[in-house]
Amino acid sequence: MSPNPRRLVPDLVILAAAVGLFFVFPYDLAFLTRILIMVVFVLSLDLVLGYAGIATLGHAAMYGTGAYAAGLFAIHVSADPLLGLAAGAVAGAAIAAVSGLIMMRAHGLTLLMLSIAVAQVLQEVANKARPVTGGADGLRGIRMEPVLGIWEFDFIGRTGYWYAFTVMALVLVMLKVVVASPFGLSARGIHESPARMRAIGTPVYARLVAIYTLAGGIAGVAGALAAQVTSLVSLEVYSFEHSAEAVIMLVLGGTGRLYGAVLGVALFMTVEHLAAAVDPFNWLFIIGALVLGVVFFVPAGLMGVPGALARLGRGR
Repeated sequence: MSPNPRRLVPDLVILAAAVGLFFVFPYDLAFLTRILIMVVFVLSLDLVLGYAGIATLGHAAMYGTGAYAAGLFAIHVSADPLLGLAAGAVAGAAIAAVSGLIMMRAHGLTLLMLSIAVAQVLQEVANKARPVTGGADGLRGIRMEPVLGIWEFDFIGRTGYWYAFTVMALVLVMLKVVVASPFGLSARGIHESPARMRAIGTPVYARLVAIYTLAGGIAGVAGALAAQVTSLVSLEVYSFEHSAEAVIMLVLGGTGRLYGAVLGVALFMTVEHLAAAVDPFNWLFIIGALVLGVVFFVPAGLMGVPGALARLGRGR
């Protein structure tokens, strides 16, 4: 059975957009790279929130741990970027696995509070471990070797851009396979009805911990990317605002739809960038209005706009 060519259209659009933006905005590659890194982070959140229904406001715990792990790995062990990504993924997955053993037994507001608490505790640990992490001054001195020994990280950010895009594309492809697998389908089933999934023999608790661990590893990769590209890790990687913004981006694009994460991040960060340049003090009003508009008129997110327009056309 051959694959449906229509399914490749979003991927081709993303590739074309990446190539076009590279040539159209050659001096804004640092900002575009930040968008790509954030897409990886929000994709990991979509697996947790959109597919498995795990409510969290502390997803930055894994992102921040991955960033510090990659930074420390580059300074003390090896400056190879791919090994650093692996270190970030392992660190993020480890934090998710350990915290998930407790968190996945909670629900609702308790789960939200626990997720926030984990990120805040890790932030305080990083702050107190000043000799290792640099504390409030941040972890500095990160220097990366060329990617695959060929492409050096340059001041303009060309290598960093394509490096981040390649990682983002690989994560997106991997998650497309995961969500279409029995593992991913069971996550959707747990989201819709945990009781029914238990009735058919699915180990709901173990499956939630596994999903959370996988998402933590991907979030760790995003943090590692940020550390490698910027050569700096600060305490802000654990901030509540970072987790909350990721949730907003996901809601804007549409939860439970991987391409919704891509669209939501691109929209949010572009509007934030432009609005903050116009009014550095009141740009949040524009973001708030944008979120309210999507929530009220397109509850499924921007990925739901074509369906809403089609239903509107049939209604007429």
